[in-house]
Amino acid sequence: MLEVRKLSAGYGNDIVLRDVDLTVAPGEIVALIGANGAGKSTLVKCLSGLLPPRGGTITLDGERIDGLSARACVLRGVCLVPEGRQTFGGLTIDANLRLGAYVHSQLDEASVQNLIDESCRPFPALLPRRDEPCANLSGGQQQMLAVARGLMSKPKALMLDEPSLGLAPALVSEIFRLIADLRGRGLAILLSEQNARQSLAISDRAYVIENGRIVACGTSKDILASSDVAEKYLGVGHKIGDPKSAKQTIMTARLRKIMGVP
Repeated sequence: MLEVRKLSAGYGNDIVLRDVDLTVAPGEIVALIGANGAGKSTLVKCLSGLLPPRGGTITLDGERIDGLSARACVLRGVCLVPEGRQTFGGLTIDANLRLGAYVHSQLDEASVQNLIDESCRPFPALLPRRDEPCANLSGGQQQMLAVARGLMSKPKALMLDEPSLGLAPALVSEIFRLIADLRGRGLAILLSEQNARQSLAISDRAYVIENGRIVACGTSKDILASSDVAEKYLGVGHKIGDPKSAKQTIMTARLRKIMGVP
């Protein structure tokens, strides 16, 4: 269980987060939705040790991790897949994956190979190309690689910061489908996204953050049904049977075939 209580944080003289309360249980996907600048990235930076909090507590399985370094947080089982993917284009896919396992230096080569196979299982397009430079991958495939690299650390809590950023709409749907499939691994998954509709569609619960404060929380179904959330974050969606939705479904199927995803 990842648990946040009365968390505050900021930069310089600016306070960004104020009294944030949040929990994520194992086997659960929790969406964190809000506009750009609402405090989503600041929150995940605090949770992963990249930004020291100014107040409150962060615990993982009952053990406090607030104030620990990013390296120490990874060692405790917290992993952040950062905004913008941050993969290394000049390194091979294999080398990028191995960087995610640096905290498991005691593993022998056979164990590392097994970990690579396990981490890439949700992303079958990666393994056949593991000796290629990462720069050869499409944006969507690089996002898959970033998630797989995060899984290489064998985390208890996995945080995904804007995984759909910069991707074509059809690829966004595919990335969210793959994230949903990770639920079965028993991870506590926090999904920080501006794409509220897709996030709520695959998550179990959700928090809405505005100006550094949590202003709403509940099941994703309830948040999705909120007229206030719909007006601010969801916009006008396509109905089932809409030609535009059908066209997007066809595009998604074609892209999945190209990427080798069943």
